[in-house]
Amino acid sequence: MAKAVIKMPEDFLLKISRLGEKTDEILLRILKAGGEIVEAKVKSNLQGVIGSGTKEESRSTGELISALGVSTAKQDRDGNFNVKVGFSEPRVDGKSNAMIASVLEYGKSGQPPKPFLKPAKSSTQKACIEAMKQKLKKEMENI
Repeated sequence: MAKAVIKMPEDFLLKISRLGEKTDEILLRILKAGGEIVEAKVKSNLQGVIGSGTKEESRSTGELISALGVSTAKQDRDGNFNVKVGFSEPRVDGKSNAMIASVLEYGKSGQPPKPFLKPAKSSTQKACIEAMKQKLKKEMENI
C-alpha cells in the first residue's frame, strides 16, 4: 500500500492552533458582521413600507425602527452559534413591537401585507456570507 506524508507550513500550523484557542471570540465577531448586513437591509425595507399605501396619514412614531437591532451571538443547545435580527421590547405605548412588525409583514383584516423581513432575508444571504468570509480572513491575518 502506498503512503503519502504531507507537511504543512509551520506558520500555517501555528495560526490554526491559535485559532483553536480563540474560536469562540472570533465566531462572535464574524456572526455580528453578518447580522449587521441583514439589519441594515431590514431597516431600509421597514422604512420603505411604514406609512406607504395608506388611506390616512401615517401615525408612525419611529419607535419600531429604533427598536430594531442585532442580538449578541449565543450558543444554542445543539452547539450552534446564532445571532438574531429583531425588535427589542417593550414599547412606550404598551404594545408589542413583534406584534406590530407581524401585522406589517403579514397584514390583517382590512390591511394588506407589506413584507419587509422575508425580502431582506432572501436578498442579503450572499452579501451576509461574503461579509462573514471577509471578517474571517481579517481575523486569520491578525492571528
